[in-house]
Amino acid sequence: MKTAEEYRKQLYGMRANIHVGGERLSRDDPRLIQPINVVASTFDAAQEPEFEGVATATSHLSGEKINRFCNIHCSVEDLLHKQRMTRMLCHRAGGCIQRCMGIDATNALSVITYDTDQKYGTEYHKRFLTFLEYFQKEDIVANCAQTDGKGDRSKRPHEQVDPDLYLRIVERKSDGIVVRGSKWHNTMAPYAQEIIVVPTRSLTKEESDWAVAFAVPGDAEGVHQIVRLASMRPRKHLKAPIATFGDAESFTVFDNVFVPWQRVFLCGETDMGGRLALQFAEFHRHSYTGCKPSISDIIMGATALAAEYNGVQNAQHIRMKLAHLIGVGELVNAAGIAAAYHSTKTPSGTYIPNSIFVNVGRRLAGENIFHEWEILCDVAGGVYATLPFEEDWYSEDTRKYLEKYIMRNPRVSAENQHRLFRLISDLLASHWSGVELAGQYHGGGSPIMETIGLLRDYDLRPKVDLVKYLAGISLDDPQG
Repeated sequence: MKTAEEYRKQLYGMRANIHVGGERLSRDDPRLIQPINVVASTFDAAQEPEFEGVATATSHLSGEKINRFCNIHCSVEDLLHKQRMTRMLCHRAGGCIQRCMGIDATNALSVITYDTDQKYGTEYHKRFLTFLEYFQKEDIVANCAQTDGKGDRSKRPHEQVDPDLYLRIVERKSDGIVVRGSKWHNTMAPYAQEIIVVPTRSLTKEESDWAVAFAVPGDAEGVHQIVRLASMRPRKHLKAPIATFGDAESFTVFDNVFVPWQRVFLCGETDMGGRLALQFAEFHRHSYTGCKPSISDIIMGATALAAEYNGVQNAQHIRMKLAHLIGVGELVNAAGIAAAYHSTKTPSGTYIPNSIFVNVGRRLAGENIFHEWEILCDVAGGVYATLPFEEDWYSEDTRKYLEKYIMRNPRVSAENQHRLFRLISDLLASHWSGVELAGQYHGGGSPIMETIGLLRDYDLRPKVDLVKYLAGISLDDPQG
């Protein structure tokens, strides 16, 4: 397994194809340090005794110890450990741990490549296993690029005026394929060594060029990453763990990118393209049942501490708000546990979480995130939004006033009150928080997508038959 420093060293050697604010950046640019710190922490955790067996796993291919972010779920316990690891590591980073993109993509590929081979006699699964051996041995960080630009939402991929608005195959060659298009909202792509591309939706028989899945290095020729950075505000005086982390989202362009056949995992099988899109989403929603409860934990802790510092921790309405936060976080987590316990072993040997429970959990999380942030905003008051700059707290002209008038609970120092409200300001009123909130609502699929999944997979007939029985209506009555 790699160390964090080994990961950074390899990353810094990649070709400079990151575009930020009109500049081309190398990956050792200081502006990328905070986002890179998030993923680097996953390497640190795998080296710590506290995370043994949680952030580490045993490869089903080699039998060697590997980072769990490179693992294929071969049991219920693997799913449970992945969920627990995600929640614990998100606590450390103060938000999304980001590296779940790779584990969710590889697990989806492990299922769909096998099934495609069984149906069509292809060799995708063999290629995937070769890629997975490299992925595990080298402790690779991967982004999953799924969401296309989509163009006119009322039209399908093959109906678009510009066919590149969904990433597609533009040429099939003897040694590989050439692809063109873009993928959006690619969390952590700038500091991933590999980009795994999967379809974004179901596909029709006319759309074989769009039914494609593959992996390319993040700095491959023709790959251009146009990146939005969102980091916590830097601290000059009040050093704090949360201020060392950040996020980066890439608008990733594939401009006639060549992909050798050994890295192509789907090529034209439209029915399997839709299945792959869904399978990745459901693995990712299971990861959400680990990361989203950690966000609730942070919001809950900040709310409780703000109430204590404000002297209102025993007010009944405050306690009711905390109870709501507890309920949402633990119910989402419980849905993930249930999804693992009710998982299914596929023919490939990979365990997939129960779709009903992952969709229930992710839907509950998405529908409540704005209200959770509202609770913290309500209890903290408005000071987090208008808090003076950090430098003013250390200026001879203003320090005495700020320390005097921020005081609430006389048993809590002015510095600690300042620290709390600066953290809440980062959580609620920074450019990082705006991106984080959108991610917590849309990441893994907006609530409407979980609703679609539930209505698709949930069998209502037994419930209807139950009520017929209780009402004395014959189940065989042709009049219903």
